[in-house]
Amino acid sequence: MVRLTLATTGVFNMANTTFSGPVRSEGGFIGVTKSETTGAFTDNITISSTGALSSTTTIATSSTLTARRPVITTWEAAGAITAALTIAQSGSIVNIHGTLDNVINIPAASSANTGAYFDFVVTTAVASGKTTTIVIPTATGSTFLGQTQLAAGTAANPVITNSGDTFTFVANTGIGGRCRIECVTDDGTKQIWTSSSASTPVATVG
Repeated sequence: MVRLTLATTGVFNMANTTFSGPVRSEGGFIGVTKSETTGAFTDNITISSTGALSSTTTIATSSTLTARRPVITTWEAAGAITAALTIAQSGSIVNIHGTLDNVINIPAASSANTGAYFDFVVTTAVASGKTTTIVIPTATGSTFLGQTQLAAGTAANPVITNSGDTFTFVANTGIGGRCRIECVTDDGTKQIWTSSSASTPVATVG
């Protein structure tokens, strides 16, 4: 039943109705129940004219809502992997198997990259003599604004650097080393990404 409350005193009761287009109301919508004994209406759910939703009961959904992030395992293979991320994968967690050399290219220059971000986690330690690098593919004028920090061992202040387009998890980086990168500007030719990392040994930007 649809209840229409007018600015005057009238209340119209309508049978079940199916609309083929959008339903518009300047005053919002109210879902009600009607007492079989008194005929009184009780408001159960209200959508105001500003879109605010309020309810006196639990709102049930027909499906389960989830807020899980995608996890990319391309670089979690035991072999050396060189591959690229796409802008459609923004927000993903990227797992890293560091046994052999890995190269992770971030998305090519595009204004659509602005605001994109990725989280990288070392799930298997970087082997002796090996590295995993995260590379901005458009090198001309592009750079990381990097903050690198030691995760364990002798305490050290974070290092701030903007000296290069390559972030590196260096040889012997332990499990749990991590880095987040975020694109703060991309005009289609030049990219600037921030990188914030904690690892042992400390990562580098160059």
